[in-house]
Amino acid sequence: MMRQGARNFVRRFSRLAAAADTTAAAAVPRMPAFDHVPLPYDGPSAAEIARKRAEYLSPSLFHFYSKPLNIVEGKRQYLYDEHGRRYLDAFAGIATVCCGHCHPDVVDAIAAQARRLQHSTVLYLNHAIADFAEALASKLPGDLKVVFFTNSGTEANELAILMARLYTGSHDIISLRNSYHGNAAGTMGATAQKNWKFNVVQSGVHHAVNPDPYRGAFGSDAEKYVRDVQEIIEFGTTGQVAGFISEAIQGVGGIVEVSPGYLPLAYEKVRNAGGLCIADEVQAGFARVGSHFWGFETHGVVPDIVTMAKGIGNGIPLGAVVTTPEIAQVLTRRCYFNTFGGNPLCTAGGLAVLKVLEKEKLQENAFVVGSYLKDRLRGLQEKHEIIGDVRGTGFMLGVELVTDRQLKTPAKEEICHAMEHMKDMGVLVGKGGFYANVFRITPPLCFTKEDADFFVEVMDIALSKL
Repeated sequence: MMRQGARNFVRRFSRLAAAADTTAAAAVPRMPAFDHVPLPYDGPSAAEIARKRAEYLSPSLFHFYSKPLNIVEGKRQYLYDEHGRRYLDAFAGIATVCCGHCHPDVVDAIAAQARRLQHSTVLYLNHAIADFAEALASKLPGDLKVVFFTNSGTEANELAILMARLYTGSHDIISLRNSYHGNAAGTMGATAQKNWKFNVVQSGVHHAVNPDPYRGAFGSDAEKYVRDVQEIIEFGTTGQVAGFISEAIQGVGGIVEVSPGYLPLAYEKVRNAGGLCIADEVQAGFARVGSHFWGFETHGVVPDIVTMAKGIGNGIPLGAVVTTPEIAQVLTRRCYFNTFGGNPLCTAGGLAVLKVLEKEKLQENAFVVGSYLKDRLRGLQEKHEIIGDVRGTGFMLGVELVTDRQLKTPAKEEICHAMEHMKDMGVLVGKGGFYANVFRITPPLCFTKEDADFFVEVMDIALSKL
């Protein structure tokens, strides 16, 4: 039998523990209210899925978190795991979900098309592909109005590089160091990070010094970076090039904005050498930057070719290349064909995405809330020495963690711990950059100020625990 004094001690300890739990729970910020009840989940557990994945899927697949999440449902800017727990999604499937998860207008458009016709072939006529191409062309400047549909961003960039080489008769492509453009033959060559390159033949690509205002050798001095482009043309090619491909904001590279003034100068150098300018809008496009619909517009340039994917379909496997009628003619020299590119199901969904972006003013929301979020993140930078840089625009933001601000030493382990803490408090966020030390904050464009406040409060607590 337990003595009375011991029993009293256990009761007091239990009350203190309960009070401590209550205090700890209160310390976690409250997630914004959201009127959605997830469906009951009776599928396999995370452990069972992980077992099957390890046995039957590619061993190259990787995951976030020490215990990977089993995400089974999504609604707007939120995701739900197998237990019905809600998470704020600040990554959007790598800058892909722009309208919000399972937006009813997009779902209805896909379902209606699926009931009528899922697939035929572009050898027959169907209005879905033509309607979407027309709507897409209306979003682009100048003579950019001929659309080629693909299934992904990698495919889109592969096609753009091919078209540049065919049109110019040159082979040399200039890309930027730290860039990511895909993982197929041509795009792997254009990609300039060893992390994403295999030891296979990658010919005809020259990587210019990256105009990175934070880590770059010349800070924000665009003219000095452009000098390297000119020297590549003069010393690394015949003086004639096929093209120049770049993102306005490097996504996989860690949300790196190219220096102001760089793209107009680089475009001029490349065009003087007979090359075409390709804007990779796979991540920055479709209203994500907020101030403009496309990332390249923030630099005041008009490309010759624009590539896009991710946000184009809100999660549908869909990509596109848009160019001028003159350049588009190069693909008539032989037979270019893509079985699934522009199929009715995907293009019906893509058109619905464009309509939702306009109807719900999501570009304006990305600008207003994204600017607010960036200001709040800069407030965190003043508080936490580990934050070396806050950058980006709209809902394409980066927070780089460093253990030494002067040396800019990458905080690679610390960011993993911070992500775990944030996940435990209900926030999912991405990471990237060459050193994998940058938070990639690319939420659905329906993210609210309340979501932004919750996100910042959670990040604040997570960084305080390091």
